[in-house]
Amino acid sequence: MTLSTQFYTLLAMIFMGGWLGASLDTYHRFLQRPRRKYFFVFINDILFWVVQGLLFFYTLLVVNEGELRFYVFIAILCGFAAYQSLIKTIYVRILEHIIQAIIHLYKFLLRTGELLIVRPIKMLIQLIIVILLGIFNVLLVFGKILLKTCWIIIKICFTPIKWIGIIIWKLLPSIVTKNVKKIFQKCAGFLKKVENIKPILIKWWKKIRKK
Repeated sequence: MTLSTQFYTLLAMIFMGGWLGASLDTYHRFLQRPRRKYFFVFINDILFWVVQGLLFFYTLLVVNEGELRFYVFIAILCGFAAYQSLIKTIYVRILEHIIQAIIHLYKFLLRTGELLIVRPIKMLIQLIIVILLGIFNVLLVFGKILLKTCWIIIKICFTPIKWIGIIIWKLLPSIVTKNVKKIFQKCAGFLKKVENIKPILIKWWKKIRKK
C-alpha cells in the first residue's frame, strides 16, 4: 500500500467516523425509541449496523481494495469524536429544521390539495345531487299531474259504459241477477274465511319458528 493510498484511507475513515455520528443522531431522531416496541427497536438496530458495516467495507474497498489496518479504527474514532465535539449540535439543529420544514410543507400541500381538489369535488357532487333531486321532484309532480289527468280521462270514458251496464243490469231477468248476487255473496264469504284463517296461520308459523 502506497503512502498516498494510506493517506486517502485515513481521510476516508475520518469522514466515515463523522458519517457514523450523523447517522446515529438521524437514526435516533426518526426511531424515537420510547414510543417503539422492544422487538421493533431490536430489528431496526441490527439493520442499521449491518448497513453501516456494508458502507464502511465498500469505502475501504474503493480506497484501498479492502485492506483493514489498525489505524483505520483510530481514524474512525477520530472522525466520530470530531463530529461529537464540533458538528453534532449544528447538525442536530439543521436536521430538526429540515424535518419541521418538510412537515410544514406536507401540511401546506394537504391544505392546498383540500382547497383546490377535495372541496371543489365535494361541491360539484353536492351540486349534482341537488340538481338530480330537483329533476326528480319536477318529474314526480308531473307524474302526479299525469296520473290524475289519466284517471279523470278514464272516469270520463268509462262513465257511459257504467251507465250502460246499470241499464243492462236493470233489464236482466230477476233470476239472472239473483244468481249473480249469490255468486258474489259466496265469493265474499270465501274471502272472509280466508281472512279469518290468516291469523291462525300466522300463530302456527310463529310457533314453528320458536321450536
